[in-house]
Amino acid sequence: MIIETERTILRPWNDIDAESLFEYASDPRIGPSAGWPVHESVEYSLESIRKYLSDDYTFAITLKGIDKAIGCVNLKFGEDLKSFADENDTEIGCWIGAPFWGQGLVPEAINALLALAFNELKKDNVWYGYFIENDKSKRVQEKLGFKFSHIENNAYAKFLDKHIDEAFSKIRREDWLNR
Repeated sequence: MIIETERTILRPWNDIDAESLFEYASDPRIGPSAGWPVHESVEYSLESIRKYLSDDYTFAITLKGIDKAIGCVNLKFGEDLKSFADENDTEIGCWIGAPFWGQGLVPEAINALLALAFNELKKDNVWYGYFIENDKSKRVQEKLGFKFSHIENNAYAKFLDKHIDEAFSKIRREDWLNR
């Protein structure tokens, strides 16, 4: 599936994206704030694409006219959801390379996935989790109309193998449709 927004194309990840992924994921400001370790090699990035970024609802963010992965946005379902989420809920995850911060590309991409979640998949709620020190993620979810739900103190971040405080917000289908 490919999703087009005003300025981006959201498309599946490919093996050829490994170098681009490494370029942005090797920046220590990116992965740890999103819940995963800094990438140490192009080979590690390739393995990450094949193992974690290859499902149907995980998309590389690319700029229109430039087919280079600069970030990622995804929807999580089923066993990948937090225990507090209901069966007909989904959770959104995202990150973007530092050179693209502050340009509104992540909210644009998330909005496209919200349309997918609510209009096509008929989900009831979309959750958004972020580490409490990640002000960029907090601002993104606030801009999009997510409402704060709760904080899980000392939550285990398995890819970082550490405990961290994580905030959760959600947006209900009715609220998104009526905004």
